[in-house]
Order: sequence, then structure tokens, then C-alpha cells
Amino acid sequence: MSNVVVLDNGGGFIKAGQGGERNPAVVIPNCLYRPLTSKKFLHPTTTFSSSPDDLTSAAIRRPIDRGYLINPDLQRDIWSHLFTSLLHVTPSSSSLLLTEPLFSLPSIQRSTDELVFEDFGFSSLVVADSPSLVHLYETSCRPCGLVSEAQCSLVVDCGFSFTQAAPVFQNITLNYGVKRIDLGGKALTNYLKELVSYRAINVMDETLLMDDVKEKLCFVSLDVERDLQFARKHGKDNLFRCTYVLPDGVTHTKGYVKDPEAAKRHLALTDGASPSEAIETKNETDQLGVMDKTAERKRVDLTKNEFDLTNERFLVPEMIFQPADLGMNEAGLAECIVRAVNACHPYLHPVLYQSIILTGGSTLFPRFVERLEKDLRPLVPDDYQVNITTQEECVARGFTSSIQS
Repeated sequence: MSNVVVLDNGGGFIKAGQGGERNPAVVIPNCLYRPLTSKKFLHPTTTFSSSPDDLTSAAIRRPIDRGYLINPDLQRDIWSHLFTSLLHVTPSSSSLLLTEPLFSLPSIQRSTDELVFEDFGFSSLVVADSPSLVHLYETSCRPCGLVSEAQCSLVVDCGFSFTQAAPVFQNITLNYGVKRIDLGGKALTNYLKELVSYRAINVMDETLLMDDVKEKLCFVSLDVERDLQFARKHGKDNLFRCTYVLPDGVTHTKGYVKDPEAAKRHLALTDGASPSEAIETKNETDQLGVMDKTAERKRVDLTKNEFDLTNERFLVPEMIFQPADLGMNEAGLAECIVRAVNACHPYLHPVLYQSIILTGGSTLFPRFVERLEKDLRPLVPDDYQVNITTQEECVARGFTSSIQS
């Protein structure tokens, strides 16, 4: 077994494992949590979505804010549990590969060094930034691809704390070209909490619950004005209306989508389709069983606390593409990418647009890639190609190639 410990210390999740392994051995939230049934903060041993505990109104303490370490003592406690109880490694006989956000302050770097060497006693430390590691991983998955041949890519990281576009050249991140948006998964969850609390039920203290709602029901709209018209419709003509059932602490401790099939009706919408065409397509896809489902929805179970979602499903991810619509003095993701490319040498522009790599949890929304390409194409010169790759595609290619070999 390798004596190198790899630690991706993100603001939302920690992904850790042994050097040489393909996938992380441990993925846990980077926080401590306190359920209502407990008087002390606990360490998560798995992701909250698979935890058996009742996390309703659970309090959360995080050591990282806006991507940077603000509570070293809390981070020490989390790492100690990770290394001792989950990874079962001996730091004194191991080396550590640690990811660190770009432009980290010297005081934060010193706090990290103290944690690594004084508190845990690692023999050596290598600090790397995530864009360069993402670029290196893409080149390993596609050794004959453009990224590998040109040794150049634009890594777009939409993470928990922020979103950034970072050009990478020869495995080195070009810091002068990095552009950042102070919007991430945490801000999206907070916005969803505000919308639901204003329109339906107070969920301002239900961070973990609304994270689950966001991951299961939110999607990226390809035509916001058209979708807003659909969201105003009633009955089965509203393709976006779906119901989320809150946990009751007795029969179920997790929230769930009441009708998962109804939550996928928005997939019937295609880019550029008119409302009438979309309704016809939708009727063709779910004509069977409509009457049964309608009758089932009319039977109201008063023992369940639930709320409906309509335009919240696509307005929340819309923050990433049009933050100015919400009164935020931030550029959209497409404009952020263009600014990052324009900050580099003109010779790199066509290669960067042709080798955009998406990473981060906020890029997993359905139709994220299609919307980004739609917004980016008018801002890019016509003679430049735009090619967007996701990390999931890279994993799938690597898995397929390993099977074929």
C-alpha cells in the first residue's frame, strides 16, 4: 500500500484516499453536525444523503468559508477522525498531497503547515491547486486528446464556496488569468431556502434538507422566459410542478420526492421548442397513466408535511449564469470564462475555448453543459470552436478503455 495520503480538502466535502488508487476511499462532509437528539457535535462517517440519522434542523459547523480555512482547530478535529477512524493511516510514516485554493493568504498557509507537521507529524507535504490536478487527470484519461497534445486547458470549477475559471498551461495554473465568481453550491442552497420559506414553509434552518431538494429537483433552463410561462400554468400543463415530502421523524427520517416521474417531465422540453410543441411532446411521453396519477394526487395525506416547487427548480441554478438578475454585482459564468481567456496570450485563445473542462458539484445540474455552450457561443469569435468536457465523461472514458484493454 502506498504511503502517500491524497486529501482533497473542499469546503463542502473531503475526498481522501491512498496514492495510486483510482477513486477516493473516503468521501465525507467537511464539517461537524449536531442533530436535535444530541447535545454534542458529531463526525459524519458518510455523506448526509446516506446517513441513517434524522438530520432535521441539524446544526452544522464548517472549518472553511468562501473556500479558505478559518477554523484550524475544527479542521484538526475533522482530520484526526479522518486519518484515525476512516483511513487508518499513520501520519508520521506517510506523505501528504493536499489541495489548496488559489491565492490563499500566507497566514492560512502557515496554519495549514502547522496542522500537517506539528499536529499530525507528516513526513512531507505537497500542496497542489485543483485546476492543475484536474488538467493532469484529463490528460491521463485522454493521452491522445487536444488537452494532452497542447498541454493547455481551461478548468471551470463550480464548487461549494465559489466558481472560478482557471487557464492551465503545461500543468501550471496561470494565476493572472484566473477569474472567480463568489457563487457556489452554498449560495444556491441559501437562495432555495429563501424562496421556499417565502412561498411555502419556513425551511431556513433546514440546510441539509434543502441540499437534498436542490440535488434532486433543480435543473438548468435553456429558455428562462419560456419556462417562466410554463411555471404559471395549472394542472398537468405545468411541467415543473412537483412535490417534496418533508421527514416526519417516525415513518421516514429523510425527505423524498412524492412523484419522481412527474419531476422528470421537464426533460420533454427541447431547446427552442414553443410552449404548444412542448405540451404536445409532453403528452406523448406521459399519456399513459395520467388519470391514475391525477387521482392519486387528489388524495391528500394530512399526516405529511410537504411543499410544491415550480420555477424555483430552475431559478436557483440560474444564479450561476445570470447573477445580475438577482441584484448581485457579479459576472455570469460565460462572461467569466471569456474574461479568463482574454487575460491569456492570444495564441492560447482557440485552444482554451476548445478544451474547457467542467468540475465541481454545481456542474451536475441537468443541461448545465448545454446552457453554458448556448451562453458562451455568442461571446466567442465565429472561427473558434467551443468544446466542453465534464469530469464524468472522463471517468466513463477511462472505465471503458480499461475494460477494452
